[in-house]
This record gives sequence, structure tokens and C-alpha cells, in this order.
Amino acid sequence: MRHFIIILLLSISLPLFSRTIIVGNNQPVRSLKIAIAIAKNFDTILLHAGTYKEGAITLTKSLTIIGQNNPVLDGEKKYEILLISGKNITIKGIQFRNSGYSAMDDYASIKLVDASHVTIENNEIFNSYFAIHISNTSFVTVRNNRITGSPKSEQLTGNAIHLWKSNYAVIENNHVQGHRDGIYFEFVTFSSIRNNLSEKNIRYGLHFMFSNDDTYFNNTFRNNGAGVAVMYSKKVKMENNHFEQNWGPSAYGILLKDISDSYILHNTFFKNTVGIHLEGTSRIIIERNIFTGNGWALKVQASCENNDFHHNNFTGNSFDIGTNGSISLNTFYKNYWDKYEGYDINKDGIGDIPYHPVSMYSMIVEQNPYSLMLFRSFTVQLLDKAEKAIPSLTPENLS
Repeated sequence: MRHFIIILLLSISLPLFSRTIIVGNNQPVRSLKIAIAIAKNFDTILLHAGTYKEGAITLTKSLTIIGQNNPVLDGEKKYEILLISGKNITIKGIQFRNSGYSAMDDYASIKLVDASHVTIENNEIFNSYFAIHISNTSFVTVRNNRITGSPKSEQLTGNAIHLWKSNYAVIENNHVQGHRDGIYFEFVTFSSIRNNLSEKNIRYGLHFMFSNDDTYFNNTFRNNGAGVAVMYSKKVKMENNHFEQNWGPSAYGILLKDISDSYILHNTFFKNTVGIHLEGTSRIIIERNIFTGNGWALKVQASCENNDFHHNNFTGNSFDIGTNGSISLNTFYKNYWDKYEGYDINKDGIGDIPYHPVSMYSMIVEQNPYSLMLFRSFTVQLLDKAEKAIPSLTPENLS
């Protein structure tokens, strides 16, 4: 028992004997690679200002590397800059530039493989293929980083923050732009994405696949090629996000495909081609969201069922709801529709006659997209008036 206590005390006291290694042009140690080689677990490396061209760097020890006065690690457009495989590691305050390109190996400015308890924070990453690439890693925090890419095409551009087969990740307070996908999750569980700005990416601001029990909230996804996609997942909570100005022939605030048992609440959808596009979804609660200035606020495909839409505000949208079916297996109640022209005699704040959010013209457009050129024409105005005078023109089960 006494030997066990001695061993335990020694293991606890090890970090107390850690040292600080200073790296810089005017220091005894001038290379980060050398500093890592001579360092021991729990040491700290202070990387002073300067540009370091050291090729590919590998880190497997439990170290803290802190940049002083914005040092630069330059990959010279040839190398993967920093490969991390270990635990209890922090990388902070460093600028990464010009990582190499490799379609076979997914080169990154910072790559984590088989790691745990890693923190990547307060870094700047410019002109990378993948900026931060994480795989088979647990308990990683990516915080307060600024990532700016040089977009070319989807095939020649990687993702800004990419996670595969990981869990318990926190992605927060990052600003990412100019990549294929701003944030990418695949087979990622029990993780959160919060307070990030993802904009001007070629494809998605957030791309989310086969990832369950995750949350994302207080993020802004703005002016991305196709918006945000959440697919083949369940138990996802999406709250207090802003989906803005995602315009294009296949652009959405959110594309939901084959997801279930999830929540979308307190979000704002502003000036997107489609606010939310739902396909193959079930048991989704969509409540207290704001849809304003979109082409379509919602597109609910016939493959969707048992979804609840309530207490949402629909204002200034060209179309409130579009669908490709004639039967609705979803529930709409207590929503605000600015196009509603009914009356409220008992003054309880609820219209006394049903509102039909799916207009006849929106159904025509769904079946024949070229008819959209008649939008705001006199013919469409007549159709709207006829629909109001004869509500039976719109299928009742879509009201």
C-alpha cells in the first residue's frame, strides 16, 4: 500500500517539474522540431516571433506550444505542417501558412490522428488545403481560431474544420471562410458547435453526416454556396443559429435529409433560396423560428412525416411552404403567417378560419419550375384571388 501511495504522489508531482523551452532566432534553440525532440511530457514550448520553415512536424508528446508575437509555421505549399497524435496537448497563438496539397493524404495545416484531450485555440490559418483535420479523436476543443482559405474548386479545396469518427468535441468561436465546407462532421457524436461564423465557403457552411446526439447553437452561416446540410443523423439539436443569404439554384438555410428525433428552435432564416428543405425526415420539432425574406420558407417533401411546426413566424417570404405531394403527414399549428387575411372575431390572437400556407401557384411551380417566370404577374394575382374566393382549389389536407 505504501509503495502504491509513493507511485501515485510521484505521478501527480511530475507536471510540477515541467520546464519551459524558448524557441527563436536569438535563442539557444532555434527550431521547433529540435524543441519537441528535447522536450519531455508536460513541458511548455514558447515559440517566439519569426517564420519557421521546418517541413512536416510530428508531435506525440504531452506538450503545450504557445506562440509569442504571432510566429509563422510555413508549409511552403509542400508539407503537412503539424501532425498530432497523443494526449494532453495544446497549440495556441501560432499562424499557419501554405500547407501542401495532396488529394490522397488530405494534407492539413493541423492534423489530429488518434488523439485525446487536445486544445487548438487562438491560431490563424491561411492558404491551406484542409485547415484543421481531426480523426479518431476524443475530447478535442477547437476555439477562437481564424481560418481563411483560397478557394479554387470543390475538388481542389479541403474543409476548414473537418472531424471524422470522433466524439466529445467542442468547436466554438471560430471564424472560417473560403473552403469547401466550413465545418464538416462525419460519424461524430456527443459534440457541440457553438458561436462560430462560417461564410463564403464553396459548398456548405456546415456539413453534417451520420452524426448523432450533437448540438449546434449561436452560429451564423452566411453566403455559402449551398447553405447547411444535416443528413443521415438523429438526436440533433439546432438552436439560436442564423442562416443568412445562402442563394443559388440548390441553396438552403438548412437541407435536412433522412434525419429524425431532432429539434430546430429559435433560429433565424433570412434571405435564403429555401429556409428549410425537408426530405425523408420524421419526428422533428420545428418551433419558434423566424422565416423572413426567403424564396421558400419551407419545402416539405412528401417523404416527411410526424414533424411538428408550431409558433414560427413567416414574414416576407415569396412562398411560405412548397411540397411535391398532395397529402401532408405533418402538423402545423399556432404559427404566424403575414399573408393571412382572415379574421379574429373573438380576439384570442388565433384566426377564426384556416390558413392555407401552400398556395396553388407554389404547387404549379413545384411541378413546372419554368412557371416561376410568371411570379408577380397579373395571371398569378388572378389565381391568388380565385384561390381566396374558392378555398377548395387548394387541397384541404395541406392547410
